[in-house]
Formats: sequence, structure tokens, C-alpha cells
Amino acid sequence: MKKSFVVLLHIGFWACYFLMMFIVLGIYSRSVADKADQVARVWNAFYSVLLFAFIPSVISYFIYYFILFPKYLEQKKILPAILLGLLSSGVAAILGYIIIRYFIETGRIIDMDEGGIHGRSTAGRVILVMTTIGALCGTVAFVIRGFVTWYNEIKLKEALRDKSHAMEMALVKSQLDPHLLFNTINNIDALILKDSVAASEYLNKLSDILRFILYETKGDKIPLAKELEYITKYIALQKIRTANENYIHFTVEGPAGNKSIAPMVFIPFIENAFKHTNNKKLENAIRVQIRIREEDIQFLCENKFDPRPAGQATAGGLGNELIKKRLNLIYGGKHTLEMQKTNDRYLVHLAIPHG
Repeated sequence: MKKSFVVLLHIGFWACYFLMMFIVLGIYSRSVADKADQVARVWNAFYSVLLFAFIPSVISYFIYYFILFPKYLEQKKILPAILLGLLSSGVAAILGYIIIRYFIETGRIIDMDEGGIHGRSTAGRVILVMTTIGALCGTVAFVIRGFVTWYNEIKLKEALRDKSHAMEMALVKSQLDPHLLFNTINNIDALILKDSVAASEYLNKLSDILRFILYETKGDKIPLAKELEYITKYIALQKIRTANENYIHFTVEGPAGNKSIAPMVFIPFIENAFKHTNNKKLENAIRVQIRIREEDIQFLCENKFDPRPAGQATAGGLGNELIKKRLNLIYGGKHTLEMQKTNDRYLVHLAIPHG
């Protein structure tokens, strides 16, 4: 939602609020018997109502809107949001009452004996009423902030749908590399006569990978354990293309538990690492590390590569841009992505929130 429209929502609410105040003052002005003193009493009542109703309302409204909603209500912490809201409204009411008493004692506002807001009310009753008014305005702030959040989520989903076709085509290309498929089938075919058991094992892994890509990546989230299982099988299929046991080093730190992530988040980086590491005799040519922490998931992928001759175009630029766009759409900027390239190394560091 545009900021200008959000500002109009705030202005609209406060315009209605002031309109109600003027209506109350208009009713009060008609009840004043002494017409000669009517103007003075109305202005006095205006200042009183302004301090009585406006100060706690403004303080409560913006505390509810900017602090309580994003930190508590949006996080499903309903009871703390209610309690802290009442507390903030009460503090705002006490502050407003102190200011009113100051204006009365300095003579800027007359404490009217009859019809005034202070005449027969104790301090406790006045503060209670001011707290109630502040809480009502805070509730309106919750409603407005909830509407803005709901609208932004709808726009985000629309953006995801608008990007879905291009993203799906890009993901299909990154998920199902035809070279990987053909080379794996050829390698399995060569293994059938040498080691039929190993060939059958690799064929089952290839079948699991295809099943995962076609059926288990359609949702917005998948269990982290499924993603790790897919990566493990993908790396195993890549390793049959070389006799170097130390070609790739893959580790996972921390339990997957019931954590979930968006599907196919890490594999494009791993695939690029295999694609651009041509010398399969290098030790630890590719290093992939996944750290599962309480607050996020850290992904580190580092690969060695042969510097390409000058004048040749570097592949993968568009792929990286699409990967970045997809991450931004999924995680809304709550992730961190760093890519570093040196003369013979390429490093990717990605941190994403789980769930």
C-alpha cells in the first residue's frame, strides 16, 4: 500500500475524531444559559476537551500502531498486546491529567463547577475515562494497521502470481539440469555391468530426485529434512562422475526438527558450483555447509573454478538475478545473501529464517 494512502487513512480518522469533538462542543454551547459568557465558556471547554481527549488518544494511537501491533499482535501475542495497550493508555491518561491540572492551576483553563469535565469528578474517574478513550483510539489503530498489513500481504501474493510463470520456467531449468540427467543415466548405464547393486542404488536416488522435483516442491514450504535429503542425493549423483572422494565436502550442523523452508532454495547455488568447477581432480573443490540454528539457517557454498579467458561471457548472471528476486519475494528482505568472487574461488553465504 502506498504511503500516501496510509497517511490519508490517519488523516481521515483524526478528522472524524475532531468532528466528534466539535459536535460535542456545539451541543455544550447550546446548553450554556448565559449567552454573554457563551464564547468564553465554549473556548474553555474546547481547551479542556482537547487536553482531556486528544493527548491520551494521540499517545495511545501511535503506541498501538507502531509498537504493539508489529511486536505483539502481529506475532499472535494477543494477551501481552492487550495488557501493554491498557498500560500505555493508562500512562498517557495520567500524563494528560497532569497537563490539565497544570493548565487549571496556572489559570489558563477554568475548572468549571457545573457542566465542566472536572467539577464533580475525582482524579481517578477522570483518568479512568481518559484511559478508556485512549484504549478505544488504540483499538482503531490496531484495525487500521491490520488493514494495511492485510492489504500489503494481498499485494505481495499478487506479485508472486505475476512472477510465477517466469520464476517457474527459471526454476525448472535450475531444478532439472538436462546435462545432469543425461550424464547420470550414462554413468548408471556404465555401472550396470560393473556393479549392478550400486547402479540400482543410484537409479533409485535419481528416481527420488525426479519425484521430489515434480511432486514435492509445489507448495510454499516443505520440511527442512526433505530439502536436506534431496541435497544429499543430488550430491551423491554428482559424485559418481568423478573418482575423487574429496571432490566435495558436505556437512550439516544442527537438527532439522520440524523446521520448514521454501523449496529449492539452496540447490541452485550448489548446481552452479558443480557447473563451474571443471577440474574434478581438485581436493575439496566444492565445500557446502548448512548450519541449522534456532533463529535462522546458514548456508555456505564455496567452489574453486578455472578463470575463464578474457572476452568470454560469464554464464549464470541472469540465474543469480532470478534467484535474488525469488528470495526477496519469499522472505521479504528478512534474509541476507552475500556473494564473493576472487580469482579462483566463488563464495555464497545465505541466511534465511526458517518457518
